[in-house]
Amino acid sequence: MKYSITAIIVFFTATLFAQTPGISTASVSPLAAYSKVWNDSKYLKCNTAANTAYLSRNEKAVIYILNLIRTNPALFTRTVLLKYPEVSGQGYLSDDTFYFLSLVNTLNKMSPQGLLYPDNTLFASAKCHAYNSGITGYVGHERKTKNCRKQKKFDGECCDYGHNDPLDIVLSLLIDEGIPSLGHRQVCLGSYTKTGVSIQPHTKYGHNAVLDFMY
Repeated sequence: MKYSITAIIVFFTATLFAQTPGISTASVSPLAAYSKVWNDSKYLKCNTAANTAYLSRNEKAVIYILNLIRTNPALFTRTVLLKYPEVSGQGYLSDDTFYFLSLVNTLNKMSPQGLLYPDNTLFASAKCHAYNSGITGYVGHERKTKNCRKQKKFDGECCDYGHNDPLDIVLSLLIDEGIPSLGHRQVCLGSYTKTGVSIQPHTKYGHNAVLDFMY
């Protein structure tokens, strides 16, 4: 069974905090492995999906991380993004001017954005597409079934393949390697207010995640 380096770090950080008097695991940020500054109570507002029963733990964490980035992009760059190439085993990213370093520049200059809130209709749209893409091995945005076309609803959509860890999913979309338009980055950092996230198995890539957004 494979675990991402990021997920292992987060697990041991949460375990350590759980054993520390006065610190609740409920307050442990998904970015705490990189910097404990993210455990500041002021960032709890970013966990907008905490009580959303239909989302999995990882799906909630995707929204949480997106909101943390949107709330303090420069802090994320300094404490997480610049460390990510080494931590993730993708050291080559540090020298990638177009995809990685442009993201560093974008986040350092970006003003805080509004929070994203989970939406059941968007979740249904994302889940149908992620599930059907997964069982067929499909890659792309086109809905292949009548049911998914009926449930399709979004103003912006991101699809990611090969990742199950929330931070890996988010940074894959933000770095947007191989997508010259940087369309996923623009969507994730756009002025949307609602989102639906679904992570499902994928026959070709192991996992796929679909994120649907609306204003």
